[in-house]
Amino acid sequence: LIAALGETTATPVFIYRLRDAMLSNATGRRILRDRPRISSQTISVTKLRALPQVSVGHAYVSWLDREGVSPDTRDSVKYIDDEECAYVMQRYRESHDFYHALTGLPVFVEGEVALKAFEFANTLLPMAGLSLFAITRLRPAERTRFWNTYLPWAASNGLRSENIINVYWEEQLERDVDDLRNELGIERPLDLRDIRKSLREQKRTAKEKRDMMGGLRAD
Repeated sequence: LIAALGETTATPVFIYRLRDAMLSNATGRRILRDRPRISSQTISVTKLRALPQVSVGHAYVSWLDREGVSPDTRDSVKYIDDEECAYVMQRYRESHDFYHALTGLPVFVEGEVALKAFEFANTLLPMAGLSLFAITRLRPAERTRFWNTYLPWAASNGLRSENIINVYWEEQLERDVDDLRNELGIERPLDLRDIRKSLREQKRTAKEKRDMMGGLRAD
């Protein structure tokens, strides 16, 4: 249902805009000509794990391993009649996990909302914008963090960076990931997992102190 909504809201205007962005770029034109697919059949995760830790490929497979996902989770496009535009939507979907790896944002709701905000600013696909309604599922502290930290990051980076649909990921796997970020004009946001881990530790420490003080009073 979500995939179908993404396709129907992208046509007819927005998917053509994304295709035109590819046609106006030399690498984008090559992607449209070659029509590569991203899956475990076309990219060996075993080989990626052997790449240097600073490489795009290693960052990608490390993100897949950490989040417990695979390259084979993207639905096929069904509701876009134009063959070329259908491929553009398929490429966008299959590249999504590379966007995660490039930004370091995790798959839980807070991370997905931040990434979708970035994607919307960069691609203007309506589905990415509609995904922001998931903000309502965030806890108050998470919503505050989104408004104050991740939305400003997403808007500034999404608008100023190169069109990420034009990255030929298969040709970038051995490249230094920081070099690619710099070329695209993308700053990595604060690590959400580190932030949440730090907050949990602070809460645990505070609870231990309260319990200790309660025990002293009881004595």
